[in-house]
Amino acid sequence: MEVKDAIEKAKKNDQIAFNFLLDSFWNTVYGFQLKRTENENDAEDITIQTFSKAFDKIDTYNDKYEFSTWLVTISKNIHIDLLRKQKSSIYSHSNTDEEKDYYTIIDESPSPEDILITEQNLAKLLRDIKKLKPHYQEVINLRYFQELSYKEISLQVDEPINNIKVKLLRAKKLLAEIIKKE
Repeated sequence: MEVKDAIEKAKKNDQIAFNFLLDSFWNTVYGFQLKRTENENDAEDITIQTFSKAFDKIDTYNDKYEFSTWLVTISKNIHIDLLRKQKSSIYSHSNTDEEKDYYTIIDESPSPEDILITEQNLAKLLRDIKKLKPHYQEVINLRYFQELSYKEISLQVDEPINNIKVKLLRAKKLLAEIIKKE
């Protein structure tokens, strides 16, 4: 599939075209953000937000410019907005016990008893899912194990629906790569 064809199909909500564009340009945007943030998690979060916003606003894309340039510009603007929010947040909050809340991470992975009870294939799948980053584990768990809709997941994790869709696309791609390796 050509990039121009994929963009036209994406404008018509073709999921395969969105997937193609995500796969084609993920490394470009992620690499750009990794250089800017020097933090893998921040770079990944901003990249997800970039694709979410780009897919949401794909009708506004002007084909006079390279698609990758458009994505990088969106990505740069998201990063600048985040920096502004962090800067204003520093001035509005004092250092209290709030910081401790950021380190409290709930592990929703299955217990050893659950793994023994489940079928062997399911246990292997769960082990593969555990190899993903926690935010990918969470969306896969909510979508496929708890069978929540995109809207319900969006409300639960307090993120836009498009971010959830992009995270799920990326999580499925990474999980497929893990499964293929073994």
